[in-house]
Amino acid sequence: MSGSDARALSRSLLDLCRMRKLTIATAESCTGGMVAAALTDIPGSSDVIDRGFVTYSNDAKRAMLEGAELAASL
Repeated sequence: MSGSDARALSRSLLDLCRMRKLTIATAESCTGGMVAAALTDIPGSSDVIDRGFVTYSNDAKRAMLEGAELAASL
């Protein structure tokens, strides 16, 4: 995906969340925060972005993201 495609997708997601009054929390591992970075690179994203986590070790994932699988499936 090109940089301009990622930016357009990020902008579209943020706009959709605004329309539906939703917020976004990210939980990343191998991407190292790149998803959150793409979203927060869009001006005004702070009204949609709630928080982001970057965890690598399995211990950190269990400690910080317990229940995230359930939330992601909702």
